[in-house]
Amino acid sequence: MNSVLNFDEDLALANRLADAAWSAIRPHFRALGNIDNKAGAGESYDPVTEADRAAEKAMREIIARERPHYGITGEEFGETPSSSGWRWVLDPVDGTRAFVAGLPVWTTLIALVDPMGFPVIGVIDQPVLGERYIGWPGGAALQTPAGRSPLTVSDVPSLADAVISTTDPFILSGPEQSAWSDLRGATRLARYGLDAYAYARLAGGTVHLVAESGLQPWDVAALIPVVTGAGGHATDWTGAPASLGGQVLCTATDTLMEQALTLLAPAAE
Repeated sequence: MNSVLNFDEDLALANRLADAAWSAIRPHFRALGNIDNKAGAGESYDPVTEADRAAEKAMREIIARERPHYGITGEEFGETPSSSGWRWVLDPVDGTRAFVAGLPVWTTLIALVDPMGFPVIGVIDQPVLGERYIGWPGGAALQTPAGRSPLTVSDVPSLADAVISTTDPFILSGPEQSAWSDLRGATRLARYGLDAYAYARLAGGTVHLVAESGLQPWDVAALIPVVTGAGGHATDWTGAPASLGGQVLCTATDTLMEQALTLLAPAAE
């Protein structure tokens, strides 16, 4: 299966998946019933809601109908095999803690990953704000009710001028927390609790660096095409290309990446 032949169709499908997810999620935002905890005994709180499950089911149904030869990796319902090597990676509600709190910084993450494991299409959708961030090889755009506009990262010159983010420094390991503290101390401003929305705003030019750890494939796959399509960089904490999980560093410029890697190196895995 050659995705180049169907690239526009796959972008269009990604948009339909995001629309379907929001239709399933909308009735539950700020109107939740049961909230389950996926974490085991003694582990940290890991909420999942009916919105997570309904949105992933809605997206899976569309993929099964329109791309039956594509596999699926989803946070809530695991793996569906691929007969083509291509795979959709889905996180129906990234930032479930924010969702549970009624905060509009959760997102739906959708990615198309090629047979080599490289994400080629990414969508970061925040439907409450009417913002859909889309990335593909060589480009990225912000889609809103007012139209579509190109995304370009900021040209911020150094960490001293940068706005940085991580979702929760308290979930980092001891060495990672120490490295993050050094990074935070070298920058202008740090913001927390944004999950994937921070990467969307990196592509939009208002955040300049995001560093995270302990990520899963569905947390990462959609971010890479959006950030890199907008001109940014996505690596791990050693400077190698970002993989679908573990430690991730996304930066707006080469200079920020080099400066950050120096500070993160003691905790790099």
